[in-house]
Amino acid sequence: MAHDAQRTLERRVTTLLAALVLFDLGLVIWAGLLPKLWFKAFHGVPYVDPEALLPRMAAQWAGFMLCQLAALLRWRRAPWWIVLVAGVRLCDALTDITYVALAEHTTWFAKATLPAMGPINALMAWYLIRCWKQLGQRAGTAGRGD
Repeated sequence: MAHDAQRTLERRVTTLLAALVLFDLGLVIWAGLLPKLWFKAFHGVPYVDPEALLPRMAAQWAGFMLCQLAALLRWRRAPWWIVLVAGVRLCDALTDITYVALAEHTTWFAKATLPAMGPINALMAWYLIRCWKQLGQRAGTAGRGD
């Protein structure tokens, strides 16, 4: 891989990881700290969650965010972090479509945004694995690192 192409790919990986950290941070804040607003946006009904599924989702997104933050800080020294984030994104590939399909009340916003998230997560996972392969081949370090 040419030096310029490598730098471009490294910038793209860094930008994507930073965007994912910010995206999941937004979900944590919205679902974890503003649950009434979440329910209004996605369900159009008052916030009632006796089984605490929304805080559970917020905690899951916090875990995603922390994993992605670690990857953002460490992937250049340990490229396997890129694959780990791909796995994180794949873990969320089926959740949103299931959510929209099974929730009793969903708003137009939920129906317009959530079904696309599964394919977007799968595409991001594929892209990250592809980047890891390309970057690992150039340095011979795809499996190395701490």
